[in-house]
Amino acid sequence: MVQNNMNNKINYSNLSDSEAIDLFVQKYNALVTEISKVIIGQDTVIRNVIISIFSKGHGLLVGVPGLAKTLLVSTISDALGLNYNRIQFTPDLMPSDIIGTEILNEKRQFQFHQGPVFANIILADEINRTPPKTQAALLEAMQEKSVTVTSNTYKLEEPFFVLATQNPIEQEGTYPLPEAQLDRFMFNIDLDYPSYDEELSIVKSTTSGKQKKINTILSKEEILFFQNLVLKIPVPDKVYEYAVNLVASTRPNTPKAHKYANEYLHWGAGPRASQYLIIGAKVHAAINGKYSPDIADVKAIATPILQHRLVNNYKAEAEGFTIKKIISELLLQDF
Repeated sequence: MVQNNMNNKINYSNLSDSEAIDLFVQKYNALVTEISKVIIGQDTVIRNVIISIFSKGHGLLVGVPGLAKTLLVSTISDALGLNYNRIQFTPDLMPSDIIGTEILNEKRQFQFHQGPVFANIILADEINRTPPKTQAALLEAMQEKSVTVTSNTYKLEEPFFVLATQNPIEQEGTYPLPEAQLDRFMFNIDLDYPSYDEELSIVKSTTSGKQKKINTILSKEEILFFQNLVLKIPVPDKVYEYAVNLVASTRPNTPKAHKYANEYLHWGAGPRASQYLIIGAKVHAAINGKYSPDIADVKAIATPILQHRLVNNYKAEAEGFTIKKIISELLLQDF
């Protein structure tokens, strides 16, 4: 067991994989404690955002305005020692406003001026308010970890994580992300109202004038180390098979389709969902001190990975079968 001393310099190259996972648990718990100084409640949201980061994925945060989405992302970036930019998406936002553009300098030479996407953590606020051309510029950067301007390619610094938000209430004047673009997000994270006690604590802490200092728990190098550690975590064949069978059961009119998929779904999840289920299960297992994931770890992160990849049909809407209800039925299967 690695001793918990955050002040000591750790030589990560000397750690075995099991010792590294023990250390990862300590760092994760310290990270959650630090974030909780500012963010009250929202434990599942914080967990899923952190899992996304260490899975090298991206998150789509869905919730009404005023639920501290910006504060959540800025707090996490401070605790991780990463730089952070917020991009407010509007109908007149252009791709160059995000990725940057070339400008003529005093020597009459074109020089690339970086846009706000050149940061470690990006909050893409209300991504569905900007036209598809601008959405595609960000989504390309998410996928390729680079941007291309006038035939020149510029790499984005890793770790690189995008948390995009959508307002589920207002749909007028918006440009909903198509299914192919939604599939690029690892998680669809629902942000709900706080409980009464949580809201009471929020009001008390934000109206007292006291500022909470966030300590940096992890460096960029440590984050990259743990991201690579996750890839090395072994997975039993039965967990691989469960993840692939679960995703296959969402595809209507296919040999492995669940009866609810045939009856209530217009479209199921693709192979990227299977990949994310495995990598997410690895991180979920690691933060809980396990050296290998099991089926319970897959189930724990299945709903936020699947819910934006399934498209229900009119019958599901008419009979009140929501995507979450369908997923909960799929998770009852034994493969």
